[in-house]
Amino acid sequence: MPDSPDNAQHLVQAASHIERRDAELLLAAAWSLTRSQLLAHAEDPVPAEVAARFAVQVAQRAAGVPVAYLLGQREFWSLPFEVSPAVLVPRPETELLVERVLYRVTADVADVVDLGTGSGAIAVSLAHERPAWRVVGTDASADALAVAQRNGQALAGGRIEWRPGDWYGPLAGRCFDAIASNPPYIAADDPALASDGVRHEPRAALTPGGDGMSALLTLINGAPDHLKPGGWLLLEHGTAQGSAVRAALVARGFAHVTSHRDLAGHERMTEAQWPSSPLASH
Repeated sequence: MPDSPDNAQHLVQAASHIERRDAELLLAAAWSLTRSQLLAHAEDPVPAEVAARFAVQVAQRAAGVPVAYLLGQREFWSLPFEVSPAVLVPRPETELLVERVLYRVTADVADVVDLGTGSGAIAVSLAHERPAWRVVGTDASADALAVAQRNGQALAGGRIEWRPGDWYGPLAGRCFDAIASNPPYIAADDPALASDGVRHEPRAALTPGGDGMSALLTLINGAPDHLKPGGWLLLEHGTAQGSAVRAALVARGFAHVTSHRDLAGHERMTEAQWPSSPLASH
């Protein structure tokens, strides 16, 4: 007997204007299945209401809406993060930032802050890995901070302190063993802002305007007032911004300034240590 025209396999094939994996993920979610379960039932008839939901989401994906927004979730650091159009979709490259914080801060108990936390991906991942750390996450967007709070509650037992405000604004008088941030760093005229998926993400979280350096410079210049002696500043940045970030860190008095490459070989983040004494950086 020939396959029914409305079975799972045919619906996925018919959605050929989006990536096959995206179609499989969307159909699985619409049918309340995992992707593996969907593939195991590829020849099963799909209920009409499921097919209707799938058709709507395929059209949205074809219009550039990220799959993560349609699913309401994205995996990061092997954790299932809630995401919405209020936050950037967490990228695998940002896991490098988490790795470097864990490498640089070796104390069992430490104070760490994630500035511009968005979905909370960095803060929650750190709190998940180091339950005794005192982790703070800040964001100027109330909607983003609400998403981060829910992720913190679900994935880190609610042990993170969330503070509303812009960069160092919510942190008066407080100092940390590490400051981490994935700030907006795309230049205002970069065509990437109009690319698939990205154009649906919150623009303020993608670009600060101009050449893309202003948020990075704000973080670099303000960090010494909020770092303990020997503390670390770790920043994600654009693949062509490494040299400018390193120069700004050195000019500000940081030591051990080092950039690291992502799996694609691009300079993705830079770390630097605030000296334990004024002479340590010379």
